[in-house]
Formats: sequence, C-alpha cells, structure tokens
Amino acid sequence: MSGFNRPDKPEEQAPDDHRPTHATDAVSDVASETLAAEALPEISDERLRTMTQDELVDVGSKLDGVEVVSRDYRLEPGSRAEKRAERRVALCFTLAAIFVLAFLVLYIWFPWKYTDAAPFESTLASYYTPLLGFTLGGSLLLIGAGLVFWSRDLMPHEVSIQERHEGASPEIERLATAATLQQGAEGVGIARRTMIRRSLMGAGGLFGLVLLIPVLGGMIKNPYKDNGLYFTAWRKNMRLVRLNGTPIRPGDMEPGALETVFPGVEGALSPDTIADSTTMLIRMHSNQAAKFKSRPGQANYRWNEYVAFSKICTHLGCPVSLYEQQTGRILCPCHQSQFDITQDAKPIFGPATRSLPSLPITLDEDGYFIARHDYREAVGPAFWDRERRPS
Repeated sequence: MSGFNRPDKPEEQAPDDHRPTHATDAVSDVASETLAAEALPEISDERLRTMTQDELVDVGSKLDGVEVVSRDYRLEPGSRAEKRAERRVALCFTLAAIFVLAFLVLYIWFPWKYTDAAPFESTLASYYTPLLGFTLGGSLLLIGAGLVFWSRDLMPHEVSIQERHEGASPEIERLATAATLQQGAEGVGIARRTMIRRSLMGAGGLFGLVLLIPVLGGMIKNPYKDNGLYFTAWRKNMRLVRLNGTPIRPGDMEPGALETVFPGVEGALSPDTIADSTTMLIRMHSNQAAKFKSRPGQANYRWNEYVAFSKICTHLGCPVSLYEQQTGRILCPCHQSQFDITQDAKPIFGPATRSLPSLPITLDEDGYFIARHDYREAVGPAFWDRERRPS
C-alpha cells in the first residue's frame, strides 16, 4: 500500500465559481478520495498504476496545494491563426538552418588569408570575419525568435497558485509530479506539430555542427605539411631588415636600442612571413653584455653586444615589444611576462615558462647583420608535438 502525509488542513475557502474545470469527473473523484479525510488516506498500488495522466496531475496539484486559476491557449487550436503561427515558427527555424549552412560554407571555403594589399584596400578576406559573425548571429537570433513565437502563440498559458509546505514527497506525489511534467511536455506540442519539429531539428542539428567545425577545420589542413609549425622564413645568410626593407649595420643602433627586423628576402614581408619571423634585434649596454649568460648550445648566437630574439611570447603568442633598456627586461603587455636578456631571454616573471627563442646572428662581407640559420626551436606558445621538431 502507498500512503502519504498531508499538512494541517487549511481553513476552507468559499468556492470560486470562475475556477476552470480541467479534469474529468473521475479526476475529481480521485482528488476527493485523496484529500477529503483528515486521517492518512491510502490508495492501492494497483489504482496508482491505472490512473490516467489527468488524474495524476489533478491529484498532484491538490496534494501540493496548487490551484490552477487558468490554463488556455492564446489562439484557438486548429484555427487559421494557429496555422499561421505554426508556419511563422517553422520559417524562423528554417531560416536559422540556412544561416548555419551559410556559416559552415563561409568558414570552410571563403578566402580568409590576408594579403599585403595597400592599407584601406578592400579584399574578400576583409569580409571573412564580419560574414561569419552575421551568419552565426543571425542563426541564433532566428532560433530565439522562433522559440519566442512558439511560446507565445502555441503553448498553453497557465496561471497557478501554490501554498508552501514542508516534508518529503511520498510515492504518489512523485508519480503526480512526473505526470505533470509529461503533461507540460505534451502542451508544448512538439510531437503533433510536424513542421515545427522538423525545422527545429534541422536548425538545431546544423547548429551543432558549428561547435564541431572549428575542431574538424583544424584537421582539414595537415599541420605537419612542410613542417610549417616548426620553422620560420629565416634561412642561412639572410639579412636582417627593417619594415621598409633597409638592412642594419652595428653602427645604426645606440646602446640600449631595439629594432624590429624581418628576413631580408623578396616577399618576406607578406603576412605569412611576418606572422612567425618577426624578431627583436637588441644592442645591450656594455655592463649587460659583460654578464650575459647564454643558454647551452647558444654561445655563438650573439654578436658582441647584439642579440636577436623572437618577438612572439612563449606564453600565448602576444608581441613582446616592450623593452626596459636599463634593466634589460623584455615585457609582454598581455599577461606581464618578463624576460631577462642577460640570461638569454629567460622568463623571470609572469606565466611564461620558456625562454624566447634566440636567432643566431653575424655580419656579412658588407657589414650588415645576417642570420646564421633559422631558430633552433619552434617559436611562439607551446603546441602538441612541439618537441618533435625535425632537424
């Protein structure tokens, strides 16, 4: 047998003639059977199993002291207005699916690489990010609009009043609660509204691909092709040049000065080259050069008081372009990592844990700075398989 306890019986209130009747006579009989007696009522397990959903909902409402004031639809079920509302919701979900498809097409096939075009010159790549934002944002907006229209026009609007009570819920209340939730789900109408269900599944399913496409997109291009993650554009005997392409001699820099330099080859200043080859050429003060301590295997990487380090922070890839010439510290403005040039750009503060890669330099026969070879390690932040850099 299944029983349940009730709180003290509240004071009787005058019946409300305007209160809607949403259950059958059988429902009222069950509710009366459950709540009429002051003593602990009992309902057989067999009776519980044979109760209809409406019976359980009505019993559960009364057990919890819930009074359903009203429960109706904004539009008449089966009316032309309801059909128009259903088509409007389905249209929102269908358009959302189209926007998601457009996002996926743009993400995969739209030209996104920037070129060395003149400033303010319009290219297709300049529209890549705005188009992604427009299509993804549009799909979210349409899904939200469809849900709002669905809730407003096609779901039942219920006003209920519930008294507070304490105590654990017995089995009959748990069954009644489950039936109430099921009735609410049926009120949503997703099972009988085929057009809305299919359009929502299409929009939701395609939107799920948006979460997967960045992961899958990273697998489309082989990261190990040409070992692009491990090497930069620097090669043996390449000159160190400024952004305007002019080479640099030792006499061009004062002690404590810093120059941002790039590989001095044709096409070196393209975005692909600048992205990972940007280098800082620093002239140390004499006292800093005297106490300079190189990393193992890099004793000949400097030239007198000149050193060259990657400008990409080893923490998260920000440009480490701030330099305190008196203290000999290179600072990253993003997360405040600091690197000491007298210790071969070793991190001494902040989240960075690896030294900045050092570029080996010397002079060519004309007295200009050149690179001995590329960095001996991958530049920038850590990544998977970083240590497998080929020789």
